[in-house]
Amino acid sequence: MMHPSSIQPNAHIAAMAPYALADLNVATGKRPIMLAQNESALPPSPLVVAAVDDVMHAAQFYPDPDWTGLRGAIAQVHDIAPEQILCGGGSMELIDCLTRCYAGPGDRVLSSQYGYAFFRTATRAVGAAFDAAPENDLTVSVDALLGAVQADTRMIFVANPGNPTGTRIRRSELVRLRDALADHIMLVIDEAYGEFADTPGEATFDLASRGNTVVLRTFSKAYGLAGMRVGWGVFPPAVATEMRKILTPNNISVAGQAAATAAMLDQAYMRATCAGIIDRRDRCIRELRNLGLVVPDSFTNFVLIRFPDGDAAVRADRALRAEGIVVRGMAGYGLPECLRVTVGSAADMACATEHLTKHLTTGHNRENPQ
Repeated sequence: MMHPSSIQPNAHIAAMAPYALADLNVATGKRPIMLAQNESALPPSPLVVAAVDDVMHAAQFYPDPDWTGLRGAIAQVHDIAPEQILCGGGSMELIDCLTRCYAGPGDRVLSSQYGYAFFRTATRAVGAAFDAAPENDLTVSVDALLGAVQADTRMIFVANPGNPTGTRIRRSELVRLRDALADHIMLVIDEAYGEFADTPGEATFDLASRGNTVVLRTFSKAYGLAGMRVGWGVFPPAVATEMRKILTPNNISVAGQAAATAAMLDQAYMRATCAGIIDRRDRCIRELRNLGLVVPDSFTNFVLIRFPDGDAAVRADRALRAEGIVVRGMAGYGLPECLRVTVGSAADMACATEHLTKHLTTGHNRENPQ
């Protein structure tokens, strides 16, 4: 017989809700089409498979704690000094460790209204207060962020491009934000979808040289390595020193480091992958808008669909799941009228668009969702 435990968690942990992942349930007997987690539509570069095969003979040894080969590859591609680069188990580990380093009870952490939900989770896990500044038309507002800064604000997280909105702001706006902030406030720019939005003159890695800004990226999206859990970032030297104290030693496996290194060095494959996704994404946006749906421009590998109200979004979600198509409802982000759809293969996108069109044009969308 199980007895109630007398061991109690810290009060601020007990008060937290678990981090919400996507509901991946589909109708029985249907082939699942997973468009809910913003995974890549394609597998990683063929060079990744070869690289992982090559290192598995050494799997009995701990991985390189300094990620030497991986940091070298990132530095080579992005023209960044290797010592500025830290790597983590996805960018989530880096977000978690940054918050543990620079925020705690009595501090405030600020993000935007529809910012990545893990910012809130990481903040509450350290006992700090979390604030969210309003967005302007589903887009980060620098003026709103500046207006929400309080005396005890220690950190600001900006996802750019944003998740779940898919929108972005220009480098000039990020520079304006940094210039207007007090020097003691850490600015963290999360560019998990940065490869889909990279354009000349828009890179932000140099902002780390100011000493109070961090820029994060991941291999989970454009590089197709979500299952390997590898993220990286550009850090000021003093921040990197503190981060190394709490990053898990040997945090990225031998296979993960080899895979990410090979993926980074095959820029041609990554760019071709992104180009194909962008083409399908923009075609999908046009088709959805032709159906009368509101879809903001996206700079990511997903689209956000805005329905007339929350009930209409629920009905559309159920209709798609009945056909095995899994998208993600956005009620947890304060957008109950929205569904987020990852850009999958051409066949999967055609299937999703076909069934959504059928749902919207046959009258089934007017059924009572209860």
